[in-house]
Amino acid sequence: MNIKKLLEDVKDNNVDIDSALEQLKDLPYENLGYANIDHHRRLRNGYPEVIYCDGKSDDHIIGIVEKMNEKGSNILGTRCRKETFEKISKLYPNAVYEELSKIFKIKNEDIVDNGKGKILIISGGTSDIPVADEAYYTAEFLGNRVERLYDVGVAGIHRLLNNRSIIQSARVIVAVAGMEGALPSVLGGLVDVPIIAVPTSVGYGANFKGLAALLAMLNSCASGISVVNIDNGFGAGYLASTINKLK
Repeated sequence: MNIKKLLEDVKDNNVDIDSALEQLKDLPYENLGYANIDHHRRLRNGYPEVIYCDGKSDDHIIGIVEKMNEKGSNILGTRCRKETFEKISKLYPNAVYEELSKIFKIKNEDIVDNGKGKILIISGGTSDIPVADEAYYTAEFLGNRVERLYDVGVAGIHRLLNNRSIIQSARVIVAVAGMEGALPSVLGGLVDVPIIAVPTSVGYGANFKGLAALLAMLNSCASGISVVNIDNGFGAGYLASTINKLK
């Protein structure tokens, strides 16, 4: 809900006080029995609540979408099954699904780019793209200019170095890599901007489903690197957006 607009409508006599109170009654959250929807989060944090779909039933996801849609919010869902999205799209034709990242989006109002610069999403390999795309679409949805640079890992480091002008034009970098997780450390020696490292579960047995990459990133000797959890592209995109909007 855009509360500022609602208050302006009351001031301009376009909405009466009783109608405004009716719209505000579910703030700060709405209890659906199976979920408490935090409609007030946008006022506190600048971003609306995001639906984490994994582990939720289709009916619960659709119920949450329905209530958020009633408030006129832009809606972002992560880790959404394609079968679930097909049900959502029948009810909301403006819903969009990004198949690799398993993200769905419903845009009820224009998304304004209010970042201070560009966020660059870099992946070590093609197998890291689903996680990298989760970061990309999250940051884009939250109102940022975002660019992708994929499959430029350290196994062919000339690919990375050949794109130094693009890398150095970013205000925030999200580095997504599996295997030994070396990409963020290399980038840390090339730029003077924040780097958000995302370990992925891509790799052979000793990768331990991303644990090896996570530990390597946490132990990086390069400065200016923060690390999110394994495969957490959403968390990286969200953090990158927060940094990009700092004054």
